Amino acid sequence: MSVTEEKKLSFEEALTRLEEIVRLLEKGEVPLDDSLTLFEEGVKLVKLCGTRLDEAEQKITMLVKKGEGEYESEPFTENRTKRTADQ
Repeated sequence: MSVTEEKKLSFEEALTRLEEIVRLLEKGEVPLDDSLTLFEEGVKLVKLCGTRLDEAEQKITMLVKKGEGEYESEPFTENRTKRTADQ
């Protein structure tokens, strides 16, 4: 799979392909050279999935109560989540 093809994959497609690679490698029936190629592809897919998750997290916003019936949206952050949970 080329780099261009990988970049076009959705998170779900990349994850499905990664699961397929894991199944193939776990069977132990793939020749060594092919196993190495699959492993390299899997590493690239893991990075791609991580990037896609990071992008999704950046898009998440939280609605925060600011006053009587007033809400404001702000970016999702771990610190904000912890502060909200403590209140």
